[in-house]
Amino acid sequence: MRGWAALAVALHHASYIYLPSLQVWLLPRFDPGRYGVMVFFLVSGYIVPASLERRGSVRGFWIGRFFRIYPLLAVACLVAVLPFLLGVLGLRAGLERYDPVTAVLAHMTMLQDLLGVPNAINVLWTLSYEMAFYLLIVALFVVGGHRRSAAVASGLAVAALLVGALLPSALLSRTAGTGPLVGTVALALAAAIAAAVSGRPALRVAGGVLGGLLAVALVTVNGRVYAWEGMIMLAVMFAGTAVYRAEHGQTGRRAAATAAALVLGGAIACGTWNTGTPEQAWRVQLYWSAPLVLAAATFAGGWLLRHRGFPRWTIALGTVSYSIYLLHPLLLMIAAQFLGASGHEDVVGLVVFVAVLVAASWASHRWIEAPAQRVGRRVTRRLAGPPAAPPGEPARQVLVP
Repeated sequence: MRGWAALAVALHHASYIYLPSLQVWLLPRFDPGRYGVMVFFLVSGYIVPASLERRGSVRGFWIGRFFRIYPLLAVACLVAVLPFLLGVLGLRAGLERYDPVTAVLAHMTMLQDLLGVPNAINVLWTLSYEMAFYLLIVALFVVGGHRRSAAVASGLAVAALLVGALLPSALLSRTAGTGPLVGTVALALAAAIAAAVSGRPALRVAGGVLGGLLAVALVTVNGRVYAWEGMIMLAVMFAGTAVYRAEHGQTGRRAAATAAALVLGGAIACGTWNTGTPEQAWRVQLYWSAPLVLAAATFAGGWLLRHRGFPRWTIALGTVSYSIYLLHPLLLMIAAQFLGASGHEDVVGLVVFVAVLVAASWASHRWIEAPAQRVGRRVTRRLAGPPAAPPGEPARQVLVP
């Protein structure tokens, strides 16, 4: 599913260049990019908390996340700004207004989209919500509330409905200034993670809670989008977690089904209520709600077929999905800026683009992602130590794969 979701986002962005007339017709009716992102969020919700709990170690979790995400992220960001450094092209729109230290520091936190700093690559905004989700699941884990995923998903959906449209956007950036805010958040994030990976239980709890509060504050009052949309994206991820918990008997199936229904219904209601005229509301149903419904159906279909075998090429596509997601905007930049592939229908060019993207993603996974993950596993075995059970649960031995 991750491979399919990444390819859906890549094809959505590629259609602007290679099939512009299709994009003009499709976008008012359906947003394939949003669909792919929501599938990603559901899958992340399903697997990432399980990864934390299998390890039983916050330290091991953060080490694993670092080596899973940052090596390729750093390479992709460097490639994105390389034409600017060489004096060939300008920076992505809006990024030139920020000094390099602020921009780099914001991207290092992975929260740049929640800090008012434009993304060096357009797709990086989703990583900010992934990071907020990581901070929240660690907070729940250290206080022993990690199995309340259904309640958290439902609470986020209800909050989005009740107050999501009332909360201000970019409040902290406007009041504190982007530069000082980025520095403050970077220090707070570093302190939260450092404390959360501590061997001392009290520090671990304090660090986890601080990180969770930081995530909540940024999503609710400092997002680039409305607060209700940020809350819904987090609720979607926790809905994926609730499905995992119901599957493994950690929560009731009725509770998980109720949470999923609340999240989906709340998302549709939020999109409808927070528009102006009835005509605009109808367009939102197509543009916002239809991708959510289809993403939920895709996830449900994958879950129902989870015990079936799949063709090896689909598994391979999922394996390189992160590379597909990060590299496709860079290849499109090259095609548009240097090869002149823009403004006319070019099906052959689209096929070539997909082939090059898959090949580049395979190479990226083999020579960047996979080696970094192997290093991460070695570092985890050395530094993570024995698993630390959350409050209220007995410690257990966990083998880190």
